[in-house]
Amino acid sequence: MTTLHPNYQLYRLAAEQKSAEVTDWSARISWVVGLIVFVAFVYWLMRQGWKWRGSLQSGLPELATTPDGFPDGESLLTLSGRYHASTTAGQWLDRIVAHGLGTRSRVELTLTDQGLDVVRPGAADFFVPAGALREARLDKALAGKVLPEGGLLVITWAHGDQLIDSGFRSDHAAEHQAWVDAVNRLAGHTDNNLTSSTEGTAR
Repeated sequence: MTTLHPNYQLYRLAAEQKSAEVTDWSARISWVVGLIVFVAFVYWLMRQGWKWRGSLQSGLPELATTPDGFPDGESLLTLSGRYHASTTAGQWLDRIVAHGLGTRSRVELTLTDQGLDVVRPGAADFFVPAGALREARLDKALAGKVLPEGGLLVITWAHGDQLIDSGFRSDHAAEHQAWVDAVNRLAGHTDNNLTSSTEGTAR
């Protein structure tokens, strides 16, 4: 039996082993830079679209502010949760961005006989007088945001000559129906069973 020389065995072992592939760092860096540029471009397009929409809505009046002494009397309801968006009433994808209404945020709502006070940490607060409230309903989608059935409290209100749908989500979704009932009573509705009207109704 032929015995292989130790040096020959080492040579065969080295020949059989595959060397690790050398990383092509220039190609990898180029790919990463290209991805960053693409993301930045998409972000820039989104910002330009946001500004363009805001300019189209420049005729929307300034939002009302909380009146002095509010709440004057007992609060009907309070709510802690999230503000999702506002759209043109009946058009769930027509987002309104003027005056900060397009900014999602935390929210504290207070409803009294005077109206609806909307306090948004980090975004613009606003006030909806009782006479401007039109209706409230449960819904599942607004401004492209889709939630489980009844996951949104949508309040319709008049601002200038425009009707606006504003969407809120309580930290405790079971509170939504009480808000629908209270807002509709304040707005003069007797039918408090307004639910799930994603496409909206003619108002």
